[in-house]
Amino acid sequence: MMKIIFFLIFLIPLSFLNLFWFFQFLLFMISGLFLMMFSFNNEQLYISYMFGLDLLSYCLVLLSFWICSLMILASSKIFLEKDFFKLFMFVMIILLISLILAFSSLNLFIFYLFFEISLIPTLLLIIGWGYQPERIEAGMYLLFYTLLVSLPMMISIFYFYKNFYSLEFIMIVLMNYSIDNLLVFLVMIFIFLVKFPMFFVHLWLPKAHVEAPVSGSMILAGIMLKLGGYGLIRVMPLFLKINNSLNSFLIVISMVGGFIVSLVCVRQSDMKSLIAYSSVAHMGMVLAGIMTLNYWGLWGCLIMMLAHGLCSSGLFCLANISYERIHSRSMYLNKGLINIMPSLTLWWFLFSSCNMAAPPSLNLLGEILLMNSLVSYNFYLMIFLSLMSFFSAVYSLYLFAYTQHGSLSLNLFSFNSCYLREYLLLILHYLPLNILVLKSELFSLWV
Repeated sequence: MMKIIFFLIFLIPLSFLNLFWFFQFLLFMISGLFLMMFSFNNEQLYISYMFGLDLLSYCLVLLSFWICSLMILASSKIFLEKDFFKLFMFVMIILLISLILAFSSLNLFIFYLFFEISLIPTLLLIIGWGYQPERIEAGMYLLFYTLLVSLPMMISIFYFYKNFYSLEFIMIVLMNYSIDNLLVFLVMIFIFLVKFPMFFVHLWLPKAHVEAPVSGSMILAGIMLKLGGYGLIRVMPLFLKINNSLNSFLIVISMVGGFIVSLVCVRQSDMKSLIAYSSVAHMGMVLAGIMTLNYWGLWGCLIMMLAHGLCSSGLFCLANISYERIHSRSMYLNKGLINIMPSLTLWWFLFSSCNMAAPPSLNLLGEILLMNSLVSYNFYLMIFLSLMSFFSAVYSLYLFAYTQHGSLSLNLFSFNSCYLREYLLLILHYLPLNILVLKSELFSLWV
């Protein structure tokens, strides 16, 4: 584990040189090296002092490496326009280090520390390289939603240490002691519910996504939402007693909220806003799966988090490819793109079908597992699951049909075709999303 962390630390001075593509090559290289560290062993791997990995951490760290490598590939505009690209690389590497340390931490406080640190580079990405003046407001939404709930969690960590004299995750599991204090439960998990984001505390996400540059949207959709799921899975063993009485409440909020957000998606005219709201609907299903506290739910949760990270990130890349040419995210202007970029229409179709959980994508497997988990918890959840599945197809097809078909709304005489770099970017999102399903039983090893 230490070799990975040192590699990333030594990348920091490299980010101040004029080596944008070499920097990206090194990130791809470390992704490959990290992939070779995979082990079928279900126990903690590569433990070094306060850091180590199990299969859950390993999958999310690998996803972090992969999405961050693709972020640089998607952000060539920053390099070509000399838009503070060295600072961009520096912010990127700090963000990557904080995410890796958060996912691989074996200590609750160290996890909390890097969980909070990762907020700052994300904020800099949105405010520094966003497109519209509203990005300041979006950054404030992101900052204050997170800060408001992070301080109570820190106090609950102190309370926990005062009572149990340890913050190690392994000790939490071994003690097998369940806290039945409602207030501690709420302040401990609320930060994860905001990060997910759960319905009612989700308003920062569409705002942040719409104003963020493509790299900011990719990291928000791909990794930042997964921090909430990861943290919730790690602290759940503490609250098994109280969770049995409260989880039905959270599951109902997630499922009803997912249905309402699916309806909100159908009336969006902004492409990025639609994709952001679809993230809220998908992560609502993941939250409900975790709260069922069963084997299927946790397995489905991990697969759905990986699938959503790749699929949502790919859709944001597609929206950005259109935005860079038409200079608008409005679906009323992005019409008839099949006439001028038919090869890109295929990618729109493939990612839209993944978003609506069509085979052979990981999304389908994740939804099947989560449906099993939720229906075994309560049969009546079938109503909301069927509505969410139907409307996910509705808004995905709406996004595809509205942007690709119809007559051209603009006279795009100066429209340039897609670059090879952009096709590579889309392929590198799509292949893992559809090939990982062939060895999906590996993801069940950690449960």
